[in-house]
Amino acid sequence: MPQIKTRLRLRPVPTTSRASQKRRRSRITSHQAKQKRRQAIREGFDRLTELVPGLQGQGRSEGLVLKRTVDYMREQLVQRQALIDRVEQAGGDVDPKFKK
Repeated sequence: MPQIKTRLRLRPVPTTSRASQKRRRSRITSHQAKQKRRQAIREGFDRLTELVPGLQGQGRSEGLVLKRTVDYMREQLVQRQALIDRVEQAGGDVDPKFKK
């Protein structure tokens, strides 16, 4: 029986170029930065739901959280002005920096 010579060809494993490694690292870094930003936004909305009355324990619609936060802040500003007015009507002085 004749011997069959087989030649095993090994293809070189393509090495990743420095440019493609740099692009890959850049994508990873960008992805991590986006995740970090999204996490910070989520934590901010969580803090708002803890601070604004009526938002505790509700599902978190960011639009609803923002709307109720604005409404709450407007109410707080009206109450603040009412307190300033009461102090002044009672003859008290309110520092101008608190009237802003």
